[in-house]
Amino acid sequence: MTSPLTTPAAEGRWTPRLWGTLLVLCAAMFLDALDVSMVGVALPSIGADLHLSTSTLQWIVSGYILGYGGLLLLGGRTADLLGRRRVFLVALGVFALASLLGGLVDSGPLLIASRFVKGLSAAFTAPAGLSIITTTFPEGPLRNRALSIYTTCAATGFSMGLVLSGLLTEASWRLTMLLPAPIAVIALLAGLRLLPRSAREENHGGYDIPGAVLGTASMLLLVFTVVQAPEAGWTTARTLLSFLAVAVLLTAFVLVERRSPSPLIRLGVLRSGSQVRAQLGAVAFFGSYVGFQFLTTLYMQSLLGWSALHTALAFLPAGALVAISSTKVGAIVDRFGTQRLIATGFALMVAGYALFLRVDLDPVYAAAILPSMLLIGAACALVFPSLNIQATNGVEDHEQGMVSGLLNTSVQVGGAIFLAVVTAVVTAAAPATTPQGVLDSYRPGFMVVTGIAVAGLLMTLTGMRARRSLPSIVVARSTVEEAGAERVPVRD
Repeated sequence: MTSPLTTPAAEGRWTPRLWGTLLVLCAAMFLDALDVSMVGVALPSIGADLHLSTSTLQWIVSGYILGYGGLLLLGGRTADLLGRRRVFLVALGVFALASLLGGLVDSGPLLIASRFVKGLSAAFTAPAGLSIITTTFPEGPLRNRALSIYTTCAATGFSMGLVLSGLLTEASWRLTMLLPAPIAVIALLAGLRLLPRSAREENHGGYDIPGAVLGTASMLLLVFTVVQAPEAGWTTARTLLSFLAVAVLLTAFVLVERRSPSPLIRLGVLRSGSQVRAQLGAVAFFGSYVGFQFLTTLYMQSLLGWSALHTALAFLPAGALVAISSTKVGAIVDRFGTQRLIATGFALMVAGYALFLRVDLDPVYAAAILPSMLLIGAACALVFPSLNIQATNGVEDHEQGMVSGLLNTSVQVGGAIFLAVVTAVVTAAAPATTPQGVLDSYRPGFMVVTGIAVAGLLMTLTGMRARRSLPSIVVARSTVEEAGAERVPVRD
C-alpha cells in the first residue's frame, strides 16, 4: 500500500482526486447520521400504516442500533485484514440495498430486519471510512483538517435528517427509508473510481475467530439488554442474568485477546492514557447528547405541541453551527491541541444542558432554547473532531481500523446505555396528570444528562493535569539518561 507520506496530502496539496476521496467517505458518514435522525420522526406514520404496536415500533430504531453497535469491533478489524477499500464498498452496497428494501416492505418484521442489516453495514463502513482517512492523510494539520470535515458531516446529516423527515413524512414515511438508497449508490460508484486501493494485512498471524465471535456476541447482548431494560425492568431476573452473561462473555473475550496472535482488539492500545480518555470521552459525549435530544423532543412535541418540522427547526441552529465551523476546527486543533478543545467543548455542553433546565410550559425560543442549542452546537464542533483525532493519533496504519471500530463502539454503546438510563429515570417518577407534572418528571432526566457531561469534563481535565506534569518527568528522565542509567518509559 502507498505510504501516506508519499501522497499529495503529505506534501500539503489536495488534488481533485483526494477531495473526491474525502467526499465519498463523508457521504457515507452523512448517510449514517441522516438515517438515524430521519426514522424517529416517521415512527408514528409507520405504526399507523403497518399496524405495529409500540413495542414492535421501538425495534425499528433498536434494530439499527443493535446491528451497528454490536458489530463495530468486527467491522474495524475486518477493514484492517481484508482491505479498507474493499470492506467499505461492499458494506456501502449492502446499505443501499437494505435502504431500498426498507422502503418497499409491507411487514413490520421485514422492516426491522432491513434496519438491522443497515446497522450491520454501517458497522463496517464507519470504521473502514475513518481508517481510510487516517491512512491517506498523514498525522498532523492535514489529517486534522480532513477529520474535522469528515466528523462535521455526521452533525450535518443528523440535522438535515430531522428537517427532511418532517417534510418527507408528510408525503409518505417510505420516502424516509428510500432516500438514502440513491445517495449510497452514487457514493458507491464514485468510490469505485476514487478510493485508494489498500492491501490486505498479510502477516497478521491468522484470523481471530474466537475473539470475533465473543466480541460480537458480547456487544450484541449488551446493546440488546440495555435497549430492553427500561421495558423489562432493570432489576428483573431477565435483565440481571443478561448483564451477567455479558460480563462472562467480555471476560472470555479479554482472555482470548491476550493470547491471540492477531487479536480483534490489541489490549495494549488501551495502555495509553490519551486513548482511554478519547474512548471514555466518546461515551460521555454521545451518551449525554442522545439523552438530551430524546427528552427535548418529548418536551417540544408532547408538552408544547410543536410539529415534527417545528421541532427539527428548533435543533437546526446547533447543526448549522457545526457545519459552518467544519473547515476551521482542524486549524484550532493544530494550535491548542485536542485535550484543551475537548475540555472546552464539555464545559460548553454542561452550560448548555444546565441552561435548558430553566424551560417552562410557555418558553420564548430566542431566550430559553436558542442559547442552549448554540452552546451545544459549539461543543459538538469542538469535541467530536477532537476525539477522533486523539483516538487515531500515534496509531500504526495496520491498526487504524481497529481503533476506529473501538471509537465508534464507544459512541454507540454510550448512546444506548445513557439513553436507557435517562428513560428509566424519567419513567421512575409517579405518573403525571398535568402538563407541569410531566415537565417536572423530565427534569431529573435533564439533570442526569448534565451530570454525564460534567463527568466527561472532569475526566478530560485529569488528562490536562497529566500533560502539565509531563515536562518535569521528561527532564528527570533526561538527567537519568545522561548519567548512563536505564531509560524509564513515560506514560501519557
